Amino acid sequence: MGLREPRPLPGRMSVGSLLVAGGRGRCFPVPLRSSLFQALHSSCCWKKSAAPKKITPNAAFYDENTKEPGNALDKLFSSEQQASILHVLNTASNKELEAFRLLRGRKSVNIIEHREKFGPFQNLESLMNVPLFQYKTTIQVCNSILCPETGGKKRKFQDNRLLRKLIKPEIERERLKAVHSIVSIVFGTRRVAWAHVDRKLAVLDWQQDECSQLMKGTYISSVYLQEISSVISKMPKADFYVLEKIGFSVQNSSRFPVVLHFHIMEAMLYALLNKTFAQDGQHQVLSMNRNGVGKHFELMIGDTRTSGKELVKQFLSESVLKEQPRVVFPPEKIVLYRQMFSSTEQHRAEELYDSLLQAVAFYELAVFDTEP
Repeated sequence: MGLREPRPLPGRMSVGSLLVAGGRGRCFPVPLRSSLFQALHSSCCWKKSAAPKKITPNAAFYDENTKEPGNALDKLFSSEQQASILHVLNTASNKELEAFRLLRGRKSVNIIEHREKFGPFQNLESLMNVPLFQYKTTIQVCNSILCPETGGKKRKFQDNRLLRKLIKPEIERERLKAVHSIVSIVFGTRRVAWAHVDRKLAVLDWQQDECSQLMKGTYISSVYLQEISSVISKMPKADFYVLEKIGFSVQNSSRFPVVLHFHIMEAMLYALLNKTFAQDGQHQVLSMNRNGVGKHFELMIGDTRTSGKELVKQFLSESVLKEQPRVVFPPEKIVLYRQMFSSTEQHRAEELYDSLLQAVAFYELAVFDTEP
């Protein structure tokens, strides 16, 4: 996707070039596992019921300072389990051993050196002759070899961490996975736009309203309430209402009016759309990081997000030309949306474009990608 003309946020504002949004990258590293560990995992952890139970040291024959607790380890693991553990200890390379979290660093090196000096390990007890290995450590290592931590668990942790950066407040994964439709809302200093999109990425509604009176005068609360309530009355019901969250960077007092406006708008929308929060404590309004959406669609140039107009125009065309488009526009509304799009091209109605892009990114990043 080519670079698009940079679109500073003030294009949506009446007070000039004021805001520069910040953002962070995403990375989903996938851990490398050797065929040795895949085979071991298949043979030792077929099912939950068949997986070996995690062994806890027995205080009856364990002393933290004792190096030689007899043949206690042989009593804790079956002969098949012992054979599997010894196979790994005697054949795995240093890199393969370090794939186990408990064997990273000096422990894996000590195992290799002990193996080269004294030959293969004959039993689990001999592992305690290796420096840094005592009884408790040896049990933990044996457990981790029998059922190594999979890459799925690691990625799930990373996904949760990245999701928390993208969307706030934090929402249970079950609720995200079950979402049927959302209303994606983007507001500026002069207008509010929203896109109602379901989980098939079908556009059910797509509109914008002018709110030119909001920043006139002295931020009169009653005016904000009147204007925003009028906009909300036109919005359909949905499982979530997703607001664009801009990373404000206030360097001088001249930016304060715009920052204050955005905070008032966000607070009003949270209060008016979270209609049942006082009863059930469940959030229906979420904030989505603006630059996270920009990175998803490759619209970032440094810390500045460019216009999404051309991308939205492409979605409209693909909805007609492709059998399985990325975004589906109802055939009966295609003409209406094309006319609406054409009428806004001269006015840089970025809120309209961004509301649709935010909805698509929400599904692709937070709903469809919540499971590894």
